[in-house]
Amino acid sequence: MKTLTEKDQAYVCDIQAPCFQALSPEELALLQESKTQVLFHKGETLVKQGAFASYILFLHSGIAKQYIEAEGTRNLNIRLLGPGEFAGLPAVFTDRKFSYSVAALSEVHAFLIEIDAIGQLMQHNAAFSFRISQRFCRFQTGLLANMHHLAYKQMNGRMADVLLYIEGFKGERNDIFSALSRRDIAEFAGMSTESAVKILKSFEKEGLIRLEDKDIHLLKMEKLQEVAEVG
Repeated sequence: MKTLTEKDQAYVCDIQAPCFQALSPEELALLQESKTQVLFHKGETLVKQGAFASYILFLHSGIAKQYIEAEGTRNLNIRLLGPGEFAGLPAVFTDRKFSYSVAALSEVHAFLIEIDAIGQLMQHNAAFSFRISQRFCRFQTGLLANMHHLAYKQMNGRMADVLLYIEGFKGERNDIFSALSRRDIAEFAGMSTESAVKILKSFEKEGLIRLEDKDIHLLKMEKLQEVAEVG
C-alpha cells in the first residue's frame, strides 16, 4: 500500500462521480480535506471484516472482491467492485465496524474518506444522502439475490450465474477472469474449489465455455443463461 501525494503521477485532484455532484463548493472542500489517496497492490486488503471503520473507500481505478470471512479456510465472495464503487458504506449506518472484507484483484487506486465527513455531508445534504442511500439499497438487494441463488439453485446453476456475472465486468477489465483464481470463482458460487473445477470442465465439454490457462471464454451465453435460470 502506498499513500499518494501531489508529487505522484497517479495523484488525482478531484473525485469525479455522480453522487458527489450534489455537493456544494463548501462541501466539496470538506470532502477534499477528509480524503487520502492510496494505491493498493494486487492481493492487499482494502477493508478487513470486524475492524474499526474510521473511513470508507471510493475506488478510482482497479478491481477488488468483496467477501465474507467464514470460519475455516473458505470464504463467501459477495461481489466485484470496480471504479466508482464504495467499500465500507454499511459502517456509516451501523456500529462503525466493517461487516465484510475487500481485497484487491489488481492494482487499486482508492480514496480513503473519513467516515465522520461522510456522515456530516449526509446529514446536511439531502440529495447526497439520497444518492448514497440508493447505493446502499442496491447493495442490499444484490445481497438478497445472491442468498436466494445460493439457497435454491443447484451447483450448475450457481456456476452459470457466476460466469455471467463476471463476464459483465469485462467492460472494466477485459482480463477479469485471469485476475480470479479457481478458488475465487468457487467462493462466488458457494462451493468447493474441486467442485468448481469439475463443473467448469463439464461446461467446456458441452461447448459452453473455453478454458485457456486462467482465462475463461464464454461461448454460448444464451445456453448459460438457460442453465442459470433452471438452476
